Amino acid sequence: MADKPTFDPADLPPDASDPPDTPADSGALAVLQRERDDFYDRLLRKTAEFDNYRRRIERERREQADQAIVDLLQDVLLIVDDFDLARNVEAGDGAQAYKKGIELIHGKLHDLLKRYHVRPIQSLGADFDPNLHQAVIHEVSPEHREGEVIGELRRGYTIGEKLLRPAMVKVAKA
Repeated sequence: MADKPTFDPADLPPDASDPPDTPADSGALAVLQRERDDFYDRLLRKTAEFDNYRRRIERERREQADQAIVDLLQDVLLIVDDFDLARNVEAGDGAQAYKKGIELIHGKLHDLLKRYHVRPIQSLGADFDPNLHQAVIHEVSPEHREGEVIGELRRGYTIGEKLLRPAMVKVAKA
């Protein structure tokens, strides 16, 4: 019969809660505790630095967005001033002068939109695209192909490659 294994407590690894056996063990433990405390302190500092960075970036982002709105509104106010001037035109100045003033203001509005990369969607004659158009009327039209946009009730716009507002359109059906 084989010998039964015997249990020897010396074979167990030392427990961290056991007091150190030698002065060398206590010195090594003290070094490890200092390193642990140093790493914990570094962790706290890096966490605080990251929180400060995140708050600073968020504040700067809000300030940039606010400034963009201010810039846009200042440009719009210049056009509002032109409308105010057009409203004060005397009747004796003539309808042609009034119409020319309105056309100039209209041009300024479209220039402002172009500066902000806002472009109108060219809908008339195009095939209906649910990504760009909102069909509000379907009309039987023998002279147009099925699904062709035959009327624009409200112009749609894109900003860059993104849809800003769909065009409200009338679509032909066979």
